[in-house]
Amino acid sequence: MHWKDARARGESEQRLYGLMVWRESPYYTERERAALAWTEAVTLIAENHVPDDLYEEVRQYFNETELVNLTFALVAINGWNRLAISFRTEPGSYQPSRHHQGSTNRENIPTRS
Repeated sequence: MHWKDARARGESEQRLYGLMVWRESPYYTERERAALAWTEAVTLIAENHVPDDLYEEVRQYFNETELVNLTFALVAINGWNRLAISFRTEPGSYQPSRHHQGSTNRENIPTRS
């Protein structure tokens, strides 16, 4: 689902496939790396909580409002994933809306004011 939306918005295959090894991949900005690290920590919060040093690192790239918005997006996506898994949603049936096609994800990342 998320990859389909990203492709529809113009994201490159290279960056999508590189997500699985984002720490080793050269395709992401420092801000994107901070967001990916935050995403992992929040998603796997039961394993390690969110370390203080990660919070401090992420705050270098995201102001409070941006970090709240990013965290709410993560919580929503994680919630929808859990619902889809629980209710046996058929993988692959999702299709992106035509409204978002042609707009890259990077254009939609809020910038720090």
